[in-house]
Amino acid sequence: MKSQKMNKNDKKCETNQTCPSCLKKGRKLKMTDVREKKYWIWLSLIPNLGSKKKQELLKLYENPEVIYHLEEKELLDVKGIGEKTIKNILDKSIKDSVEKHMEYMIRNNIDIISIEEQEYPQILKEIYDPPISLYCKGDRSILNQKSIGIVGCREATEYGKSAAKYFGYHLSKRNINIVSGLAKGVDSYAHIGATCAQMEENTPQKRGNSPQANENNPQTSSYPHVDNFKDCGKTIAVLGNGLDMIYPKENEFLAKKMIEKGGAILSEYPLGTKPDKMNFPARNRIISGMSQGILVVEAKEKSGTLITVDFALEQGRDVFIVPGNINSIHSVGTNRLIQQGAKLVTHYSEIF
Repeated sequence: MKSQKMNKNDKKCETNQTCPSCLKKGRKLKMTDVREKKYWIWLSLIPNLGSKKKQELLKLYENPEVIYHLEEKELLDVKGIGEKTIKNILDKSIKDSVEKHMEYMIRNNIDIISIEEQEYPQILKEIYDPPISLYCKGDRSILNQKSIGIVGCREATEYGKSAAKYFGYHLSKRNINIVSGLAKGVDSYAHIGATCAQMEENTPQKRGNSPQANENNPQTSSYPHVDNFKDCGKTIAVLGNGLDMIYPKENEFLAKKMIEKGGAILSEYPLGTKPDKMNFPARNRIISGMSQGILVVEAKEKSGTLITVDFALEQGRDVFIVPGNINSIHSVGTNRLIQQGAKLVTHYSEIF
């Protein structure tokens, strides 16, 4: 791999493989950077081994390299690990696949952040079962900044879309990163609002169409500035699949712009993991776990969004709710949460 020429101003970014400046210049991850994390990649590939069990193994053996070299008789002495899991830990085909994963990560500027690294979201460590590692594409330096999760219906109404953009825009504009799941509906519009948080600083607005004019009205149906990616805020997407694909596919352009403008895309799942339904509840615990609070825009009576709320409450996070139309099925869940004591918000400042 040919090395990139660097000037004196680039030196500080030499080891920050995912900073926006490096990405813009097409600089790749150095081979040694990913190879040093070989054993963390291997540990993430072992099926049927949850984060709690991985933590227990790391407490016993200190690092994944030691676990990698354990023999069957040693693993049999570990409590709570069955024969099937031992077989997976010893599986040579899994170990052989690590090389292919590293090569793909290098080509596509994907990093893996272990729970032991400083860049790992420290607030996420507080939850019951934090992921032992996170695959990351984008700027890892933003993962410990103030963040709020915005979640809601995939089949969002126009009101829900506008509210998601409104809060995503104004919170991101005030240096609060927006965390969501890049799903259809509310997630997408929260990311879109956040990526355009600085738009009005550089682009003239038509009278009556400026973000300031809409500042007090989250119900405004159209935000002209949110579809222009010239200058953006920071937003983080947490996926329920591997970073070798974007799901849904229609959000590939949005994901690309999020990264280009200093955001990040995360997943605890290794490359090749499909977006199976069972992955998303686990994904939701990360959205709430790395956020100071959760904002719910729309939720049906039975909704995956409510799973995220349950995680947030369990993790001691604040829960904010945008009130909804009492005649809409998309607002039954949110309005009920307000009845149960969640904080109703109609303006971004109420979240502060």
